[in-house]
Amino acid sequence: MNTATRLTAYGAALVLVAGGAWAIGTAVGPVGDAAGTPAVSAHTDSHSGTVAASSEDPAGLASAKDGYLFQPSSTTFSTGATTPFSFKITKSDGTALTAFDVEHDKRMHLIVVRRDLAGFQHVHPEMAPDGTWSVPLTLTQAGSYRAFADFKPTGGSKLTLGVDLAAPGTFQPVTYRDFRVSNVDDYEVKLDGTLVAGQSSKVMLTVRKNGQDVTDLQPYLGAYGHLVALRTGDLAYLHVHPDGTPGDGKTSAGPGITFYAEVPSSGTYRLFLDFQHEGKVRTADFTVSTDGFAAPAQPAQPVQPAQPGHANDGHGH
Repeated sequence: MNTATRLTAYGAALVLVAGGAWAIGTAVGPVGDAAGTPAVSAHTDSHSGTVAASSEDPAGLASAKDGYLFQPSSTTFSTGATTPFSFKITKSDGTALTAFDVEHDKRMHLIVVRRDLAGFQHVHPEMAPDGTWSVPLTLTQAGSYRAFADFKPTGGSKLTLGVDLAAPGTFQPVTYRDFRVSNVDDYEVKLDGTLVAGQSSKVMLTVRKNGQDVTDLQPYLGAYGHLVALRTGDLAYLHVHPDGTPGDGKTSAGPGITFYAEVPSSGTYRLFLDFQHEGKVRTADFTVSTDGFAAPAQPAQPVQPAQPGHANDGHGH
């Protein structure tokens, strides 16, 4: 092959690589921190179940905020293999933060989800004396993932920082239509209520097992349910807890779990409910659009395998 021919072939290969990268990026959404994201936000109070809008950037879109940096030791994983994931929260002087307040029974909550909002995981790393957090992590399917570190520095404000992770391989995106009934194991969880952008909205989750109401839910992370909401597209992060706490004399242990949530903008949100019953934590997932916002009609996707105790990747509900 002469020089001109080799250069032509090389140029064509670059076009193919760039085109493939663009296609993947379009499918899974933006990668990296959203420094130019419009200023709409959500932050949670300690335990009221209400998410309040603020003028700050949405939670989880930046890896650094208020002088703290989410610094992972590695961001690439072998698809399907369990790999230790370690990270530090560093301060502006480069030293590791080691003083964290307990929030919802844990000093660190780590949420991991693929950028098409499949493969949701909620895990709790352990911290070494030098400030290194570690947890085994399995990314079962290839793609670009977002990891959210949800924590409160002692003496500081609650923060959620995010970083991107990658699992190499053939990427198969999942799409979702709105759905409000989720099946996990022998449980059916139904979501009632309407999300209205910019105002408090009552959302009720009802848990049933084999057609019967579950009235003996067990406390998990200091509550009968733990809800995370992520906005499609940019993965803005909302972290809420139910109205009431176990043992307060007025909150029942099921079948209903009530949340008061305020989403910062119109759009479509993926909601993930962790609940504990008979000694096991399970995750139910939902896709909900705000009032007046119609999600584009999309064909249902085949259900893809999910990790034990976590929501399915596809809409098979």
